[in-house]
Amino acid sequence: MAKGSVRKKGKKWYYRFYVEDASGNLVQKEFAGTESKSETEKMLRKAMEDYDAKKFLAKADNLTLGQMLDVWAEEDLKTGSLSNGTVGNYLQAVNRIKQHPIGNRKLKTVTSEHLQKFMDLLAFGGEEGNFKSKGYTIDYIRSFHAVLQQSFRFAVFPKQYITFNPMQYVVMRRKAEEDVDLFSDNDEDAEVINPITPEQYQTLMEYLEERNKPAVLPVQIAYYTGLRLGEVCGLSWSDINFEEQYLTVRRSVRYNGARHKTEIGPTKRKKVRIVDFCDTLADILKKAKKEQRKQVFSYGELYQRNYYREVKEKNRIYYELYHLDGTEDIPLDYNEIDLVCIRPDGAYEAPATVETALRTARKRLSELDDNFHFHTLRHTYTTNLLSNGAAPKDVQELLGHSDVSTTMNVYAHANREGKRNSARLLDKVVGE
Repeated sequence: MAKGSVRKKGKKWYYRFYVEDASGNLVQKEFAGTESKSETEKMLRKAMEDYDAKKFLAKADNLTLGQMLDVWAEEDLKTGSLSNGTVGNYLQAVNRIKQHPIGNRKLKTVTSEHLQKFMDLLAFGGEEGNFKSKGYTIDYIRSFHAVLQQSFRFAVFPKQYITFNPMQYVVMRRKAEEDVDLFSDNDEDAEVINPITPEQYQTLMEYLEERNKPAVLPVQIAYYTGLRLGEVCGLSWSDINFEEQYLTVRRSVRYNGARHKTEIGPTKRKKVRIVDFCDTLADILKKAKKEQRKQVFSYGELYQRNYYREVKEKNRIYYELYHLDGTEDIPLDYNEIDLVCIRPDGAYEAPATVETALRTARKRLSELDDNFHFHTLRHTYTTNLLSNGAAPKDVQELLGHSDVSTTMNVYAHANREGKRNSARLLDKVVGE
C-alpha cells in the first residue's frame, strides 16, 4: 500500500502520497482536498487504493498500446490547446484503435510494421479480428495518424515508456484514383453537386409539413441563409434582428461522441458573422416565433425549455445542452437559451434528427437526387446568389468561407448551366 499523509495550508487540507515513476523511483504527489480533515483523509485513502489497483501501469513492460493511449488522452490531449472538436475527433480515433488487436499489444512490442499494417487497413479496407474498415478518406485517416504520432512521441518523452517513436517510419497511403473509362457512353460528372430547384424545394417543404414538421424551420433557414446544420440548430431568438433583418451566427450545436453529450461550441471557423436575410425568411421567422409562443400555453407545465451548462474538464470548457420541462427542478448551474429551432414540446431540435428527416425524405421523394443532404441547401444558397449577380466577396462573407476561392469552387461544381452559358459567350466574339 502506498504511504501518504495530509496537511493543512491556509483554510484547506491537502493530501499527498508516493508513486513510482517509469524509472522505479518514488515521487511524492500532492493534491488539494477540502476544508475538512476527515473528508481529505477519505480522499487520500481512495486515491491510494486507486493507485495500487493501477500500479502496474507505471511499469512500461506491462503497458499495452491501448492503455498508453488512455494515459496520453488524460495527461496530454485533454490538457492541450487543441479545440474541443479536434479533441473529440481524436478521442473517437483512440477508441477505434483500441478495438483493433493492436490495442491489446504490449507497447514495447509494437513495431513500425504493425502500425503501417493498421494504417493501410484504414486506407484500403479489410478486416482483422473484430475490426472492419471499408477504406476511409485521407482526411479521416489523418486523425488516426496524428493520434498515433503524438501519443508515441509522448510515450518516448516525457513518460519514457519506450526509447524511440516507431511512427516516424509510418506513411499515410491512399487508394489509387479510379481509372477513367475512356470508352464509356455515360456523360455524368460525378463531381457535380446539384443544387435543388425551387420546385424540388417546394416538394420537400410539402413533404416535411405533413411528415416531419419540426424539420421544416431548419431547412427553411438553411435555404435562405446558407447556414450549416449545427449553426442553424444553435441559433437563438436573441441572434435574430428583425428590424434590420440580419442574424448573428455565434455558435454551433454538435454531438460529442467521445463524451456522449450534445454540446454548444464555436462555428467551424470560430468566428462570429452577420448574415442578412430576405423578406421571405423574415415572415417565416416571425410566424414561427408567434407559433412557438402559442405552444407554451398548449403544453403548460410539460412544455420544455432548453439550457446549457458549463463543464470544466482538465483545462478546457464544454457547454452541454439539456432540456427540462416545467415539472423538473432547474439546477443552479443551468442557463436558459431561447433556441429558434425547437420541437412542438419546446425541446431543442438536434442536428442528427434533422439529418434523419432529410434522409427519409430523399428515399421517399423521387424528385430529389440520390446525393441530396442538408449541406445541399448551402450549395443551393451559394448558387442562387451568384447566378443572380451577387458579388462573390459578399457571398463568401455570408457563408463564412475562409477564402473566396472556396465559394467559387462550390459554384463552379454546382452551376452546370452557368458553365454552358459561359462557353457560348465565344459565339458573340466570333459574330463580331
